[in-house]
Amino acid sequence: MNATDQHPLVAAYLDAVARETAELPAERRAELLADLREHIEVSGAEGDDQLRAVLAGLGEPRTVAASALAEEAPAGSASPAPAAPGRTWLTAVLLAVSGLLILFSSPLGAVAMIVGLVLLWTAPQWTTRHKVIGTTTAVAVPVLAFLGVLLGASSRIGPMELLLAMVFSLGVPVLGSTLLVRAARR
Repeated sequence: MNATDQHPLVAAYLDAVARETAELPAERRAELLADLREHIEVSGAEGDDQLRAVLAGLGEPRTVAASALAEEAPAGSASPAPAAPGRTWLTAVLLAVSGLLILFSSPLGAVAMIVGLVLLWTAPQWTTRHKVIGTTTAVAVPVLAFLGVLLGASSRIGPMELLLAMVFSLGVPVLGSTLLVRAARR
């Protein structure tokens, strides 16, 4: 526990979320509360006013709980069959390399990204939240590259900028793909 967790406003907020999510499986509820704690801690809020603003930004405990409960399968219904591990890995690899491929071979990168996104959005093992994160991390590179071309940045690219573009083009999609693989294992 850190000092932020011990603040009465934070403790009351997290307790309210825990009560409202009593129907969630214990593991999912613990994950949700850990995510909320991390968000509050990362905000760097100090003092009652700043903490109130951060908690208001997260939403009312009942709303947060309703969102989390909506992501879960209804009680008594069969959970979707897990996807084949090969499909999970294929999706993750296609999305991970698509950014770098777009830099070197736009058509090949575009095909890899489109196939990866279709596999992602048709797969049952990921929640909508994970699918949005995977999509965002995959399309971040081409969107930023397109904006750079529009703004004329391509005429000023030196070796350091090219290296940074390559690291970003590989790093962001790999980060998103890693999250997807971890989420699929749960």
